[in-house]
Amino acid sequence: MYSRAVDKTTGVINDQIGRLLGPKSRIEYSEKLRRIKYYDAEHDLHLVFLTNNMDLNATEIAFLYKKRWEVEMLFKWMKQHLKIKAFRGTTINAVKIQIYCAIIAYCLVALVGYKLKVGRSIYEILQILSISLLNKTPVKEILTKHDYNNVKELNNNQLIISGF
Repeated sequence: MYSRAVDKTTGVINDQIGRLLGPKSRIEYSEKLRRIKYYDAEHDLHLVFLTNNMDLNATEIAFLYKKRWEVEMLFKWMKQHLKIKAFRGTTINAVKIQIYCAIIAYCLVALVGYKLKVGRSIYEILQILSISLLNKTPVKEILTKHDYNNVKELNNNQLIISGF
């Protein structure tokens, strides 16, 4: 429909107002939409944001989307590295405590790997430690002296505790 004036020094390339034109889209959502094209010089990316917020300026909307993406990346990292299978409690406090404990455990394992200079990824160290929890061998020896080619497929000699 029309474009708003922008300050190109902020990274905003254009700020456009329009409506959806598809037959079903026009009926389902008849309100105006805002399309903001932004250049992120830090990452050398052209980004396009679609929003119905007409009150904030284009720079603020670009900032909010960038921060939202950072939050998404944090949650992606947490899902990949912390391996929280299920939350034991449902309250905010219970979830926070479980996430904090997982982050602390991850950091401790990272510190062990760094201090012992084992040359393994944190994921490998976690896998090795998880299969040798009841082993009395010193941690440095477990991580350096044994050749673990594929940690996931190791034959585990650990006894199974029954009756629980």
